[in-house]
Amino acid sequence: MTKGWTLEEFIKIVLASGRTALELALYVLLPVLVIMMALMKVVEARGLLALVARAIQPVLRLFGVPGAGVFAMLQLLLVSFAAPVATLSIMEKDGTARRRIAATLAMLFTMSQANAVFPLVAVGLNLGIIMATSVVGGLVSAALTYYIFARSIDGGESVTVSDDSLPQSSAKKSLLTIMIGGGQEAVQVILGAIPMLILAIFVVNILKATGAISGLEVFLAPLFGMIGVPAVAVLPIATKYLAGGTAMMGVTLNLVKEGAITIQELNRMAGFIINPCDIVGVAVLISAGTRCTSVVRPAIAGAAIGIIARGILHLLIF
Repeated sequence: MTKGWTLEEFIKIVLASGRTALELALYVLLPVLVIMMALMKVVEARGLLALVARAIQPVLRLFGVPGAGVFAMLQLLLVSFAAPVATLSIMEKDGTARRRIAATLAMLFTMSQANAVFPLVAVGLNLGIIMATSVVGGLVSAALTYYIFARSIDGGESVTVSDDSLPQSSAKKSLLTIMIGGGQEAVQVILGAIPMLILAIFVVNILKATGAISGLEVFLAPLFGMIGVPAVAVLPIATKYLAGGTAMMGVTLNLVKEGAITIQELNRMAGFIINPCDIVGVAVLISAGTRCTSVVRPAIAGAAIGIIARGILHLLIF
């Protein structure tokens, strides 16, 4: 453990943390999210996302997910972890049964969010596998929540028109206007994430400098070794639950760039850590309204099992 820190050493850690966070935000996150958000806004505005949702809606209803929940799933997978809030807000107001809202939340808590996935794909994350395991884990979580953990909620519910409704495409706008709007939204997301990234990387660097991380790595090394995950995975896991998925992604990118985590190890641990089921993600998603807040406990219970199932699938595949 480092003893007798000087102010100069502390300032060096602060500056190094800021430099790393800005490099990640401006040169990795920003280009990926601007392009992805612009493209997804076009798809969403033209009604293509709603068409896809309508096509898979009958299957997902068997797992307790209503029509609007299908749309929320696609927004999470293809836009960002905050994108489903708009759809959840619609479900809050249109009379969707709370039991189905719980199933939808459990599914969202389990699946991977686009804002973390696409930057990591650039350094080797397997996009096809992460999407496939997200769907499997999300459906497991939704079904468990709907049929077991939330079965006593809204007893004797009847299927309403709102259960089958889907958000409609927005008013016609020019292609350029839609893409610029998506790009601007991505810039706002990145600017909002910069303070979180700086603070998260700063905390991580402080923990490294004091020896706390290395001590935890030594303690957990035997357990992680049994499942083929490096001890350094303590770092992104701790960051995820302290500061959310975006900060975790930033730390993980840095570890991959430094060679501390291999591509195979990244894919093995991805099933456990790439999801919005953390303090930040849960807080954002349930901000849609009081009905979402009221079913968060059964949703998290279902999500916990779905995340474990996703993690095991990744360990088996990689």
